Amino acid sequence: MMQFTESLPLPPSLHQQVSPFSSLMMDKNSTNNQIQCARPRPGFHTSKNMGTIGDTNCMEQLLVHCANAIESNDSTLAQQILWVLNNIAPPDGDSNQRLTCGFLRALIVRAAKIGTCKLLTTNLNHSMETHKFSIIELASFVDLTPWHRFGFTAANGAILEAVEGYSIIHIVDFSLTHCMQIPTLIDAISTRPEGPPLVKLTVAGATEDLPPMLDLSYEELGAKLVNFARSRNVMMEFRVIPSSSSDGFSNVIEQLRVQNLIRPDNGEALVINCHMMLHYIPEETTLSNRFTSECTTNLFRTMFLKAIRNLDPTIVVLVDEDADFTSNNLVCRLRSAFNYLWIPYDTVDTFLPRGSKQRQWYEADICWKIENVIAHEGVQRLERLEPKSQWVQRMRNANFRSSGFSEEGVTEVKNMLDEHAAGWGLKRDEEDLVLTWKGHNVVFATAWVPLN
Repeated sequence: MMQFTESLPLPPSLHQQVSPFSSLMMDKNSTNNQIQCARPRPGFHTSKNMGTIGDTNCMEQLLVHCANAIESNDSTLAQQILWVLNNIAPPDGDSNQRLTCGFLRALIVRAAKIGTCKLLTTNLNHSMETHKFSIIELASFVDLTPWHRFGFTAANGAILEAVEGYSIIHIVDFSLTHCMQIPTLIDAISTRPEGPPLVKLTVAGATEDLPPMLDLSYEELGAKLVNFARSRNVMMEFRVIPSSSSDGFSNVIEQLRVQNLIRPDNGEALVINCHMMLHYIPEETTLSNRFTSECTTNLFRTMFLKAIRNLDPTIVVLVDEDADFTSNNLVCRLRSAFNYLWIPYDTVDTFLPRGSKQRQWYEADICWKIENVIAHEGVQRLERLEPKSQWVQRMRNANFRSSGFSEEGVTEVKNMLDEHAAGWGLKRDEEDLVLTWKGHNVVFATAWVPLN
């Protein structure tokens, strides 16, 4: 899900000339005040002088110590570390510095929320303006990188094969990118040898303010999609159902049943397309502090997948980012996010110039994600990514089996990746596909059919 927002205001200038470790090492007997530099992790670009204050692993350690200080309400130590981070991680520095700056901002917001470091946070403007895209802006933005195109291409290939021969195709779209995947799918459907089918498109219109945001309503978007389909000689019916991820999109599921929109007996294929949206559905840790463990076994992700299975879909495609942001432990979550979100910062230099407006939107998106993961808790923490292995297990538990991707579909994905920087790659993990950057997992694509 890339989310594109305006940049946060810069953190206040805390100290112009700070000796990095001088204030942190005042108490030599306190292990909490000693910042240890770990060995570099594979894949990170660190400075040549390993173990120096500016290398990536030391920045991570500083962030960890700062998070611990904030959680323990040690405002003195927290402010000392924040001062250091403010001076070594400028917002216009290299990719690792900008990554660290994003976490610095998030920790400041968290400190303000829980009352730590009041002197530091009194002048911080917490508001973030969300950029509203036109359709053309969003379409061109999505095309800049494989982050979304990978999932679009893999999913469309699997969908086209699954619906071959059907005269009616009903697509239920749970997507973060406002149907940006659909025009390419319509193009492909329009050239079927047996002629184009009737396409019914039902969109889950999320009621949460999740970027990217469009500057037009879903009704206007639907009219444009219908006109586009008509230009390709494809008849389309468009329907939007306002629904919330907070309750597992129950409104969509209920209306699909009650309104009898699913008609499996009349040659209608049902496609459930899930693109980077399901991780906003609350999972077990969301309510673990409010309910007993017995209650958490029937939470919304499980309920959603079982409800989808009861609709007996022709195919379900699930695409999402391959990381784990579900821990209730702040430090665990910080480490996981830090070791995943370096990737978008590292890739941006390959497709957007410094100072461009699109780059500001792109990096503000990452800051939005970082802030949500680090600064918020409970139901306010929407970004709850789970790794591919967890989603695979969930799908199997919901009585689905993997249908995989054909060689033709894989070739299409490879051809798409050839249009982008050399660092992007593709690997097959059993029957699934995984987008990689310099060998590190980024996004996964899986395809499923009901297990009979």
